[in-house]
Amino acid sequence: MGAPVIAAAALNSRTGRKILAGAVLIIVLVIAVLISPLIAIPFAVAGGAVGTIPTEGNAAPAASGEWGYPLSGGYSKGRGFGYNPVIGCSYCSTNHQGYDMAQGCGATIYAAGPGQVITAGSWQGYGNAVRINHGDELVTLYGHMQWGSLQVSVGEQVAAGTPLGAEGNTGKSFGCHLHFEVQKSGTPVDPESFMAGVGLQLK
Repeated sequence: MGAPVIAAAALNSRTGRKILAGAVLIIVLVIAVLISPLIAIPFAVAGGAVGTIPTEGNAAPAASGEWGYPLSGGYSKGRGFGYNPVIGCSYCSTNHQGYDMAQGCGATIYAAGPGQVITAGSWQGYGNAVRINHGDELVTLYGHMQWGSLQVSVGEQVAAGTPLGAEGNTGKSFGCHLHFEVQKSGTPVDPESFMAGVGLQLK
């Protein structure tokens, strides 16, 4: 009896089909083990890793004079300033007093301008937050940062581009993002208008 006849006879039995399926599975696994290094090499050479957030080479954020963006590189815009209800979030204010922007959990958040840190830690509903007094009754707030990520402390003098901490989901938050708030004389003002006034356009 020739090999093709034996193979055909084996496929007609349940045991033969199980043996064939097992052999195919082993061959697929061997091929996967052999080619996986070829897939991983480009990532290792590029210095990247699957699941990490690109950091734009840890470059400082774009700046205009003494002011810069609180994130470096591209970002996704969330809620803007003013009336912005969130469907499905009972604790989210409908009157949003800041500007939400996101690059992903763990992205570095930077000071937008020069000043003195007046809050570094838990702050009201903002979770882990930093507030910076820029003088002339102007304060910026950076909310919802990851616990344990802060790189500044109260009393420290910072400049635009100083790393403050990492994007997180602390406090009254609905997913990882930065809540960027600008306050003048204790009253929140539209961050888009403020940043445009210093030559930096938000989305």
